[in-house]
Amino acid sequence: MVDDEPDQRFLLRRIFERAGHEVSEAGNGAAALQAVRESAPDLVVTDVMMPVMDGVELIRCLRDDPATARIPILAASGDTHLAGTADATVLKPYDWRHLLSVADALLKEGRGRS
Repeated sequence: MVDDEPDQRFLLRRIFERAGHEVSEAGNGAAALQAVRESAPDLVVTDVMMPVMDGVELIRCLRDDPATARIPILAASGDTHLAGTADATVLKPYDWRHLLSVADALLKEGRGRS
């Protein structure tokens, strides 16, 4: 879960944990990139507009690294054109049921991971 706004991370954490998911948080793309490289998650949910490293750059870095290229990525943005090469985009403000539905679909697909 990557978002520069603590309130958004708190809300997303509650949504995903109540649905039975384990959640790790990062406040920007650079922190997320480091965390993902240390312990690859099953899914990355990222905001697009953030300081330090935005979501588009995070997605590009993850896609360029063979070790992380197949991790499914869900971008949350106010503009779908900003999401880069994310596997899916959910428009902000999002409906939590739709957000979970898209995330669960990405987890099932797993981008072909074994």
